[in-house]
Amino acid sequence: MTLSLETPQEVLTSPGPFEGPEKLLEVWFAPSVDQLPESSPYSSSSSQRTYRLRENTEGELKPLKGLRKVPKEVWEEMLDIVKCKVLSVVEGEEIDAYLLSESSLFVSPHLIILKTCGTTLNLLGLYRIIEIAKEWCGFTNVWRCFYSRKSFFFPERQQGPHKDWGDEVRFLDTVFGTAGAAYTVGPMNRDHWLLYLTSPNTVPSLPSSSSPSSPSSSLTLPAPSSTTQLHSDSPSFQPTKYQDTTLEILMTHLAPQARSQFFNDDSQGTLKSGLELGKDISAKLGIDQLFSKEETTLDSFGFDPCGYSANAVIGSGMPDSTSNPGGYFTIHVTPEDGWSYASFECNVPLPIDGSCQDQDQGNIARRPELQELIRKVVGIFQPSRLSITLFVSTPATSIENQDEEGDKQTETEQRAWKSFGTDLLGREFVRKDRIGYEFDGYDLVFACFEKRGWVEPRNGMTIGDHNGDV
Repeated sequence: MTLSLETPQEVLTSPGPFEGPEKLLEVWFAPSVDQLPESSPYSSSSSQRTYRLRENTEGELKPLKGLRKVPKEVWEEMLDIVKCKVLSVVEGEEIDAYLLSESSLFVSPHLIILKTCGTTLNLLGLYRIIEIAKEWCGFTNVWRCFYSRKSFFFPERQQGPHKDWGDEVRFLDTVFGTAGAAYTVGPMNRDHWLLYLTSPNTVPSLPSSSSPSSPSSSLTLPAPSSTTQLHSDSPSFQPTKYQDTTLEILMTHLAPQARSQFFNDDSQGTLKSGLELGKDISAKLGIDQLFSKEETTLDSFGFDPCGYSANAVIGSGMPDSTSNPGGYFTIHVTPEDGWSYASFECNVPLPIDGSCQDQDQGNIARRPELQELIRKVVGIFQPSRLSITLFVSTPATSIENQDEEGDKQTETEQRAWKSFGTDLLGREFVRKDRIGYEFDGYDLVFACFEKRGWVEPRNGMTIGDHNGDV
């Protein structure tokens, strides 16, 4: 179901220069839906709360699980802190996808993903997200938190903790203490990727006043908390047994022909609405065919005078679903010359390098292989430079089958590594970097490609000269 909402005019126009690279925040409150804590909301007025309901197969209205039972109005209040608005919503079988004025919000029963571009205050929403999870769902622990972004084009335009990577890390450390760790992946004088992640099952620490009313309120940070301790009554989780995989393709310096598709042309006096324009762009460029239409619910928006965003729910919307394993993808495009940018993110389980998918395919429509999908996306946006990250969980295994599962996992990791070979994008591109990381519970492969013979324009603004992340 797609719900179209009234859009304020001020969020549809985008004065340049505009910062396309997004800030990506993921907060997990359990490893999987079946491990949601059985807790009551922490509020004396919880009996007066109006939870979201959904009709079950018997025709009865039942509350949704976990974070999905939180009303849209509550999430909108959190987004007001972040400085963005909801444009439309897709209510999937197991996930809600909110298309925002600056990127996307995804809500599953056990996790929330907030991806915002421009000068939004993404991290200022973290306090409120944790509070909402406690007040509405009784979640007191954070299973894991991930925050990542590409190096900015215009860091001096950012506000609050986002002016500098060090400030962002200090902000997150005030919440998670020594449970968090920060990494820089890739060369500091070219495209690089920044990552902060926490160890499993931590108790977050929030300041007494956790609803900043202005960007300046975040400039003076409270002292970092000491080592985050688990309470004696903390929920006991088992690491997820399914493989959580996230692919992210971050593209810059798009070809003029590719950029031109994302400008709203009203020369014939037929200016279309954002949803109409988004649908037309999706069909024209084949975005609506990246996955089979029969299992895709696509919600896209074309901005005036330019720009594009899309959310898609594939199958049930969750990789570990027992009925129809799926996931999401999301696309955001800033097409202006000088700071052109496009991003693609997807967590749908995909076969890697000809391997079979782990789950039984059954009636699931054919899905592209990982390398095939990457090539299709790059073909649409025609970047001169791009970075690709593949984040893959490493599920815990039982002692009795540790050797067998360990070998299988190693094969999966090796296929992921090999999938970013020098020939991934053909002779038109040169791979500049390929870097691997092993974290607690996750492996990461990062690769950067450039068009063969391409020379970065020197117009007084380059990432190497002006990244604000050192």
